[in-house]
Amino acid sequence: MQDAIIYIDPDKPVSLQNQIRQKLVDGIINGVFPPGMKLPSSRKLSGQLEVARNTVVAAYQLLIADGYLISRQRSGVFVNEKILESRVAASGRSHTAHEDRSALWMRGNESARRGLSDVQDLPNWSLYPYPFIDGQFDASLFPLTEWREANRLSMSVADVREWSAGSGDADDPMLLEEIRTKILTRRGIQAETDQILVTTGTQNSLYLISRLLTETQITVAMEEPGNSSVRELFRQSGSSVRPQSVDESGLVVDASLSATDVVYVTPSHQIPTAVAMSLQRRQALMSAAHDGDLTIIEDDYECETSYMDHPLPALRSMDSDGRVIYVASFSNVLGPGIRLGFIVADARFIRRARHLRSKILEHPPYNNQRTAAYFLSLGHYDALMLRLGRVLRERRMRLRSALTNVRGIPLEISPEVGGTTYWVRAPSDFDVGNLVLEAEREGLLIEPVSHYYAIQENAENCFRMGVTSLSVDKIRPGVERLMELVRKLVRGQVEHLSTSSGKWLTGDELVKTMAGATLLDREVYGWPCTIVYHPDGTMSGRRGFANEDIDAGRWRVEGDRFYRKWNRWVFGEEKGYFIVIDGDKIKFFNEEQQIVDSLLLRLADKSPEPESRNLDP
Repeated sequence: MQDAIIYIDPDKPVSLQNQIRQKLVDGIINGVFPPGMKLPSSRKLSGQLEVARNTVVAAYQLLIADGYLISRQRSGVFVNEKILESRVAASGRSHTAHEDRSALWMRGNESARRGLSDVQDLPNWSLYPYPFIDGQFDASLFPLTEWREANRLSMSVADVREWSAGSGDADDPMLLEEIRTKILTRRGIQAETDQILVTTGTQNSLYLISRLLTETQITVAMEEPGNSSVRELFRQSGSSVRPQSVDESGLVVDASLSATDVVYVTPSHQIPTAVAMSLQRRQALMSAAHDGDLTIIEDDYECETSYMDHPLPALRSMDSDGRVIYVASFSNVLGPGIRLGFIVADARFIRRARHLRSKILEHPPYNNQRTAAYFLSLGHYDALMLRLGRVLRERRMRLRSALTNVRGIPLEISPEVGGTTYWVRAPSDFDVGNLVLEAEREGLLIEPVSHYYAIQENAENCFRMGVTSLSVDKIRPGVERLMELVRKLVRGQVEHLSTSSGKWLTGDELVKTMAGATLLDREVYGWPCTIVYHPDGTMSGRRGFANEDIDAGRWRVEGDRFYRKWNRWVFGEEKGYFIVIDGDKIKFFNEEQQIVDSLLLRLADKSPEPESRNLDP
């Protein structure tokens, strides 16, 4: 008989079906069963393993449902080629050879300082109809069935005996192995189990790190804007915090880093702007750390919600001399409930962190650790990441669409790099603080951003909007309500049709001007947009630097109003406007005669632009 592709142990307390699932998931994740590989038929594999065929069929079906396998009619069962797309290839670097490095964290004594200020709690966000806030999740996203299965397995007699016998400050060895082989490999990181410490979440991880690193006087470079709670941790530990600018490529790497000892960075999705650190910038930071003997704290915030075809490697995976302390947690969907995160660093630092942790809480509950281990081993975590990627991408794109198509005031949003938030820039003369307060009264929660800045004079006139806390069907209505509020707040402060300095077009003159006209604009997310109104009443539009988004529609004039209806854009709904020509600009006014858009105009016949004159409607 041909050897089986996996081996199972009938004497183990784990069911045969779950053993098959675990072995297959391990093989897929670790490349033993490469994408596209055809697996044995259920009949053949059951014969090789000497188990009932229904056992193999059930295991296959569950892995097909989770996206690990695909079934092709009359062809068989294959490893899904997309299951590993979100994973970063391992760099091949190991840190065990660098344990004797004279690292920053080995300096000073082990006394932990006290005194952390409480972070102000958010309001009861679930009571608000439109909570555009980050870091909270609606219950529909929680993998209830899968978590129950993992919890049931962890409560077997054998497992209870094992994890209940745990003592001291050790972590569950099964969870450590699953983190090492399932989660870290997604980020291209290689680590041994003695280089991993389980914590009660990212904040607990950063607390431990801040206490260990700040036992001597140090200077910490932090992103500006950046994580305000981490800034407070270091400040209360007696450290000097130096703001370091952030641009469209992430943390700026320059000579000023040479005056620091530690760099705290959120490269996957920068807190709070959501920009992703480019590969070139990551390489520059690692080079600066090596040359300047710096320690890097990598907070891999929202690394699982990247929509890039080729995810960028974690800094820890690029680390050749043990300078990076890596911090992450389980998906935020799980985080608020089970409170599990982890630190990856050199073994000596992990031993010290474990010792400090034992003074605070000994260890996260073993039963939660074992449940999380089963959740990973059965492939539920990777399946959850695939589902969350689809759900959160849809929500974020729906928010982008709503901010693009529902106009109130000119807005700009952060580049499209994934994540669950948008950093929304408003005009400098618009009172964002007042908008936040008024929005809450209207049932809308949006986040002000001034607290993210160490130097208030640096603060941009921005607010944040997230999509984790509300369902997709609420996004457009919420944005429409927000824009109605914006228009109400700026009434009397923005240009009105009756006071416009341009020429209000009506009737035949409106038809003549718009027929063949080309409009040039830039969308809220930075893409250029070109719209052409053809003389036959059709219109065409192109968005993107390579025309990534194309649409068509129709336009018409009725009386003094210009109407247009796209097939997809602006939700495929007909909208009517008053039109004013002002120099080389065309201005759109809504039914309340408030300006809602201003675009560059190119007339078809290249004739002189109409003279500017005021007309009171």
